[in-house]
This record gives sequence, C-alpha cells and structure tokens, in this order.
Amino acid sequence: MNRNIALSIVLSVVTCGLYSIYWFVVLTDEINREKREYAGDLSGIVCFLLTLVTCNLFGIYWAYKIGEKLDVIKAERGIPTGRDSNILYLILELLGFNVIVLALAQNEMNKLKPLYY
Repeated sequence: MNRNIALSIVLSVVTCGLYSIYWFVVLTDEINREKREYAGDLSGIVCFLLTLVTCNLFGIYWAYKIGEKLDVIKAERGIPTGRDSNILYLILELLGFNVIVLALAQNEMNKLKPLYY
C-alpha cells in the first residue's frame, strides 16, 4: 500500500507512538508479501511482540533484516540499490530513530508499488 510518509510521522507523534506500532506491523507484513521466500517469515504482530518482550533487541535485528529484504527485492526488480540499507537502518535503530527507519522503509515500498492515477 502506498502510504503518505509525512502524515504517518505526524500521526505517530500525535498518537504518542500508537500509530507507529500499527505502521510497524503493517509495513512488516507488506514487505513479507513482496517475495515468496519471505511469506513464511514472522508476521508484523509477532515482530512487534518480540520487540516489546526483548526491550527492542529484536527491533534492532528487525531493522537490519528489513533493509536487507528491501535491497533484495529492489535488486530483483532492477531498481538501483546501494546494498547498504540494512546498515543504515541498523545504525538509525541503534540511535533510537525507529520512526525514521519506518519512513525510509515505507519510501522504498512506495517506490516498489507506485500509485497510478
């Protein structure tokens, strides 16, 4: 789904992070549906619960894996990739910028599924 990133960030702030939880879950599921091999991966809700239970340790792993998955999907579709999204997402997550990770991942998803009028 093509999602407005600015609106998603504003909603995340206004709802004190509740929208970012929804965004995290839905974005994880959308990325997993993009490639058949990812269909068996953990669902968005399971990833969120693991992130919650592990005090964000799983969230750090999630950020790395999402960057990796997006790079693979983009490469298969012939979209230029620097192959470093996973490192960027990992660093941002370690610094506590998880909403920025969501925004960057959503931007990549928006590029994969452009909105046609």
